[in-house]
Amino acid sequence: MSPAEVLEALVGLCREAGLEVRRVCGSPEAPGEPPARSALCRVRGAHWLVLSNADDVEERIEAAADALRRVAPE
Repeated sequence: MSPAEVLEALVGLCREAGLEVRRVCGSPEAPGEPPARSALCRVRGAHWLVLSNADDVEERIEAAADALRRVAPE
């Protein structure tokens, strides 16, 4: 499997586990701000996996795997 295929498989598992998955461009909103990073977050009590295009595919894979470990540890 290519890294892109691994990422898509993990994204599918995240959705099955009830996570909302959002992809963002990762560009800073304002000058001097850092780019968005891939991570698990909570929005109004719901878990979201945010995947930033500013991160390389391995970083997005790690963020998705971490989200699964945290939300669906079993």
